[in-house]
Amino acid sequence: MNGNRTVAIIGNPNSGKTTLFNRLTGSNQHVGNWPGVTVDRKTGHICHDGIGVDIVDLPGIYSLSPYTQEEIIAREYVLSDELDGILNIVDAANIERNLYLTLQLISLGLPMVVALGFMDDVRAQGVEINVKELERRLGVPVVPISAKKGENIHDLLDELVHGMRVPALQPTYLHGVGAAIRRATELLQPLSMRRCSLPFYAAKLLEGDTALWAKYGGDMPRNMREQLDALAEGMHSHANSTDNEMVLADAMYDYIEEIVRACFKRPREHKRTITEQIDAIVLHRVWALPIFAFFMFLMFWTTFGPIGSWLGSGMEYLILDLIAPAVEGGLTAIGTQAWLVGLICDGAIGGVGGVVSFLPQIVILFFFLSILEDTGYLARVAFIMDTLLRRIGLSGKSFVPMLMGFGCTTPAVMAARTMENDADRRMTIMLTPFMSCGAKLPVYALVAGAIFPAHQGLVVISLYVLGILMGVVAGFILKKTIFREVSSGFVLELPTYRMPSFKGTVLNMWQKAKDFITRAGTIIFLMSVVIWLLQNFTPTLAVAQDAGASILGVIGTAIAPIFAPLGFNAWQESVALLTGLVAKEAVVSTMSVLYGAGGDSAMLSSLLGSVFTPLSGYSFLVFTLLYMPCMSAFATIKREMGGWRWAIGAAAFQTVLAYFTALVIYQVGSLFL
Repeated sequence: MNGNRTVAIIGNPNSGKTTLFNRLTGSNQHVGNWPGVTVDRKTGHICHDGIGVDIVDLPGIYSLSPYTQEEIIAREYVLSDELDGILNIVDAANIERNLYLTLQLISLGLPMVVALGFMDDVRAQGVEINVKELERRLGVPVVPISAKKGENIHDLLDELVHGMRVPALQPTYLHGVGAAIRRATELLQPLSMRRCSLPFYAAKLLEGDTALWAKYGGDMPRNMREQLDALAEGMHSHANSTDNEMVLADAMYDYIEEIVRACFKRPREHKRTITEQIDAIVLHRVWALPIFAFFMFLMFWTTFGPIGSWLGSGMEYLILDLIAPAVEGGLTAIGTQAWLVGLICDGAIGGVGGVVSFLPQIVILFFFLSILEDTGYLARVAFIMDTLLRRIGLSGKSFVPMLMGFGCTTPAVMAARTMENDADRRMTIMLTPFMSCGAKLPVYALVAGAIFPAHQGLVVISLYVLGILMGVVAGFILKKTIFREVSSGFVLELPTYRMPSFKGTVLNMWQKAKDFITRAGTIIFLMSVVIWLLQNFTPTLAVAQDAGASILGVIGTAIAPIFAPLGFNAWQESVALLTGLVAKEAVVSTMSVLYGAGGDSAMLSSLLGSVFTPLSGYSFLVFTLLYMPCMSAFATIKREMGGWRWAIGAAAFQTVLAYFTALVIYQVGSLFL
């Protein structure tokens, strides 16, 4: 990484890691994927006192045990040779749980600094921390900070650049476990392991870590394996247990209790915290669901109501009334051929502009989702929904990926990998696409606005609700057929309520907006150009005098009868649904090009109002809501579920259900309307 020192920032979920990462790196961030896996890899750069440091933001994890994909990624990275040091962010308000990971990191023997976060919350609870004593017992620098307020960030940078050091001592495991680890460390000396991390390897091998035994067990001499087995058996006798993982965890937590008693002074009288007071209301057995429903209504009303519509109109005016005429005038002035002017202005700008005009509504939606996550309310939603989801065989933990699906299906599918039960994970992945992603929003806004102008918001909300209901129906079907196993229980952390960081929220919104604009500037741009070309040329590559005789017209006419029972049989809608397989936003740009609207949503709305009846238009929206997701999400499903069979099966299941649902709505509705 450019010859700079590389430091990994690592901590528990909800420990303030993202806020600290944003505070340290600001806009100097790059987002990619970890090699071989579709998990975001965030990297950032800082320069302090003339010294450069590259910061790698590891996924939030509770331990270095390889249970979830995030933990596997984190452990592989910290055990690699890429890393020069560790910045461990610790939630001081939940110190006992956080120190478990800290002690594991210390055993790696790498240069390390501990950032003791949320000090403002600790002080509000009346807790006093002896930082110097904590630093002495951990053997690494400890800096109390508040990343949200910027408290002591300069001191943390000083430690990162000048004070980071190898831990002065190893964790003191109790009950004879420490002695076993020290002896195992000596035994492992001949093996090709990173020398400084031998205590970590020793502890994990005694624990029975299958991944490390598979990697190093074959290289061990027989007598070494026998001695390690004997040490593990010896730990059993101390703890009266045959579960080595529990023996090590108990020994570590007993040591953590000693640290906390020595370094933390809590008030004698417990006062109800603000978090406890809020939870008494939002987790109330009667009011929990109505409060959640209110927040959802507020989110959708703001997104699709007067505010979102006004901002969208402003974006459309900028692109179509200012930029497009200026480009057209400039091209005409320099004598550009008419077909090329049409390609650029009607195809590219018109197609892309028809999608980008919905950018403000996308940003508003992600703003609300970011607030729900950053405040800690998102975890409460999973808790609230646990009872309902168990009726279709899932746990409340499945609701987090599903709720993320309202933003984008691709990261929502990836979020399901944190689930330990394989059946729950696969079922969650198959149900997540039923949640209406943000890419479908332009389609809803366009068609609902054209056909139901007075009730656009209600129609759009009904689609989101229908997606949830169909997810429930699909869950019942899957539970009775493919996934018959009993759902596992789940452990869910309810983090302390916190005010979202303004900078963090803005950065998150900017990242989502940039992703959307990138898609509009690449996939949607290319699709708009291709659609314009296919619409203007016949299969013999002659200029099409009639759109119906064009390449698209021929393709659309061939597949249109498939959708006739759903109420829409114009070839333009059929082609639009095909391009929606590449990206859902492409449905809008395709119809804009095919109907010659040039990105003018008012003109396109007028045209669609004459093409669709209210019933056929709603049927079209329902099919758009439910049929298979875009190629990006499809590829992610294939990767996460482990093969084409699962991915194709999931796509076919969703598309068949979409067709059947739209068919029932149109055919039954036709009996009454």
